[in-house]
Amino acid sequence: MTDTKIIELSLQAMTIAAKLGAPILLTALIVGFAISLFQSVTQIQESTLSFVPKAAAIGIALLFAGNWMLHEMVTYTEQLYAQIPDLIKGA
Repeated sequence: MTDTKIIELSLQAMTIAAKLGAPILLTALIVGFAISLFQSVTQIQESTLSFVPKAAAIGIALLFAGNWMLHEMVTYTEQLYAQIPDLIKGA
């Protein structure tokens, strides 16, 4: 296996990780920002006020994006397994 192939596989893995993490992280970021803004405006500093809505929003994001995330991961895994003969042959 060449250095180029290793870098290509690593780049693919990082790309799929970023694509799969984006819906969850963006949801947490947006909800967290909105709650922080609400807390700073109302001066309510309750820790559960930031945790519970964020957890609920992430759960909802998983409901909507979970099927797509699973499909992306299965597709990536199938492509990776299909590359194994070429990787072994190139070694």
